Amino acid sequence: MNRFTRAALLCAILALALAAGAGCAKKEVGGQALDDDELAMTESERQAAAEISNGVIYFEYDRFDLREDSKSTLTRKAPVLKKFPQLRVTIEGHCDERGTEEYNLALGERRARAAYDFLLNLGVSASQLETVSFGKLRPAVFGGGEAGWAKNRRDEFKVFKPKY
Repeated sequence: MNRFTRAALLCAILALALAAGAGCAKKEVGGQALDDDELAMTESERQAAAEISNGVIYFEYDRFDLREDSKSTLTRKAPVLKKFPQLRVTIEGHCDERGTEEYNLALGERRARAAYDFLLNLGVSASQLETVSFGKLRPAVFGGGEAGWAKNRRDEFKVFKPKY
């Protein structure tokens, strides 16, 4: 390897290391590491965000209709969202590994939209909600089998506070 190639390789490695370290910095507050979004929140907003984020909802195979336990979970999230209209939620739709990528992206979108529509019907403002589908791209559990697949057929809720 000549000097130029080694220098280029060293620069590439250094650039990757810098890029990896350039993520969202965390600051410790009260013994808890918080990212920039959480730092912009008050303590009561952080508690509300945690309450909204908890409670993943699950779906049956190849379905996007809400189960009764999912409806109960969403019903508990709605008053918190209405109490904190400054918080925004991204509803992430996910699928198991079966099916094509295109099919699962569409199914994940329908799953996220089902939760979105249910929350709207409970009086949550549309301006607080957005949806995204990850299809089968972000499994919660790796590996096949019904137990793992069931954990991947889900909606997750990511809370943030816009920086105006």
